[in-house]
Amino acid sequence: MRLKLVIFDVDGTLVDSQGLIIEAMNFAFEGEGLAPPSREDTLSIVGLSLDVAMFKLLPEADAALRARLVDGYKQGYMQRRAETGVAQSSPFFSGARDVLERLRAQDDVLLGVATGKSRRGLDKLIDGHGLLGMFVTTQVADDHPSKPHPSMITTALAETGVDARDAVMIGDTSYDMEMAAAAGVAGIGVGWGYHARDALGAAHRIVEDFAALENALTQIWEVQP
Repeated sequence: MRLKLVIFDVDGTLVDSQGLIIEAMNFAFEGEGLAPPSREDTLSIVGLSLDVAMFKLLPEADAALRARLVDGYKQGYMQRRAETGVAQSSPFFSGARDVLERLRAQDDVLLGVATGKSRRGLDKLIDGHGLLGMFVTTQVADDHPSKPHPSMITTALAETGVDARDAVMIGDTSYDMEMAAAAGVAGIGVGWGYHARDALGAAHRIVEDFAALENALTQIWEVQP
């Protein structure tokens, strides 16, 4: 039996945390007396490590200011999450949990995560949604270069012993699909996330809802030698 690995992005793919992300970014910028980025600009950097995200949003700023914005974002994020709770601030997209449960029940499928979240942030989300034990490998921004560098995926493959041809990355951003391509694994883009569909050009397939995801996985694995 050949093991397969399904690696999920988190924000914009499994959970809809855009309100929390936007509020945290606004908090950070307003705390420095700056006009916050537009909603579109903030969502465009979801998935990047925070230091890279702040550089993308404010490339002309000095390193000290960007570091303060990172700290302000973290503070705003944690405060808002504490006020509302994980389930309300980062709810599952429709069908997400059911698909996770069905995939985990398959003997030849392992589940993983590759996210721009910190370890602390991912642990809070896993605990808040009761997902302990769901993922056998969890790759976070603390331990890797920012997406789209392939380090998160190559580490997940090494930890699970799964060959790249048997792994699939599922995500909502161009960074996820570019990371998958760089690691030599198939990428499935999702149409409900934070990047426009036409930004997912590196994806092998794009699905519009979780109901279509399992079939897309089957189609990818059926053509693998």
